[in-house]
Amino acid sequence: MLNRFLMSRFGPTLTGAVVGVLAPVLVFLGNPGNMGICVACFGRDIAGALGLHRAAVVQYLRPEIAGFILGSFISAVLYREYKPRAGSAPIIRFFLGVFAMVGALIFLGCPWRAYLRLSGGDLNALWGIAGLAAGVGIGIAFLWNGFNLGRSTPAAKASGLVMPALSVLLLVLLILAPQFGRDAAGLPTGPIFFSKEGPGSMHAPAFIALGVGLLVGWMAQRSRFCTVGAMRDLFMLKDPHLFYGIIALVVAAVGTNVVLGQFKLGFAGQPVAHTNALWNFLGMLLSGLAFTLAGGCPGRQLIMSGEGDNDAALFVMGLIVGAGIAHNFGFASGPKGPGPYAVTAFAAGMIFCLAVGFFNRGRVSA
Repeated sequence: MLNRFLMSRFGPTLTGAVVGVLAPVLVFLGNPGNMGICVACFGRDIAGALGLHRAAVVQYLRPEIAGFILGSFISAVLYREYKPRAGSAPIIRFFLGVFAMVGALIFLGCPWRAYLRLSGGDLNALWGIAGLAAGVGIGIAFLWNGFNLGRSTPAAKASGLVMPALSVLLLVLLILAPQFGRDAAGLPTGPIFFSKEGPGSMHAPAFIALGVGLLVGWMAQRSRFCTVGAMRDLFMLKDPHLFYGIIALVVAAVGTNVVLGQFKLGFAGQPVAHTNALWNFLGMLLSGLAFTLAGGCPGRQLIMSGEGDNDAALFVMGLIVGAGIAHNFGFASGPKGPGPYAVTAFAAGMIFCLAVGFFNRGRVSA
């Protein structure tokens, strides 16, 4: 009965409401403020934990990400929707993932976190949500003109097991926390790094976070919950059923934050956020365009990778690599504002995404 409900038009609403309750609860249990669930921020922390960047305050193997993939995988297998597939412009999707992450780290959050930040009272999120809508709007213009990255084709069954296997590996590394030793200054030499302070040091108990990830992954797989698809379908098709999931998320999260004493209305002093309105807007503009061209928000991409979609898996890999690039090259923002080379990153990302949209118009899906 629950499965039928999730597969109905009301499924995204239920999924959004569950995310809206559980994300603030994860904050209450230890996750950074207004960051109970954030695919971009968690991907950045994983990249840091794997040594892809050395920003010491954002390094942790977030079990929620593994949970999303494994929850989706389990659901897809149980309901016979595990269908490995690949071949839809993989290298383009990888770089769309890179630039989607760059934009998200300029804003400091993915679309899920944009709504969760707003639900915690962070009014800076309004600029990000406006930028997200603008980016989706540009992507829709390309879709109306026949944009298509080509159709994926069935792949070997084993190929779809790579992302679930990597998720299990991340959980093993989280538990074992292997170290090769320490340098002359007494600092860990890896291969896994964990923050001692800052957002990376703040986390809910691992097994609770994993449980939330598994539940959300399962529900999102059944309901097709997607924050970018919600805007796309609302604007293009006048179909609001996915958008009701966003409304439910915000309403549930506001209520939960108020009950837990975590609601703080304003612009200044918000956790893991900056007040530069222009770059909050532009960061999510870039991300919104990249997500739309790729076919879904980062949460949806994780869910599809659990179903066996290797193109979505490459997009996810692009997100992780993009996090490393953003921090190593000074693209990512901090509490004081955008990084020193955010302009360069934004320009490069927009040129790439606009070129992808322009040169893939009118393609025949084969």
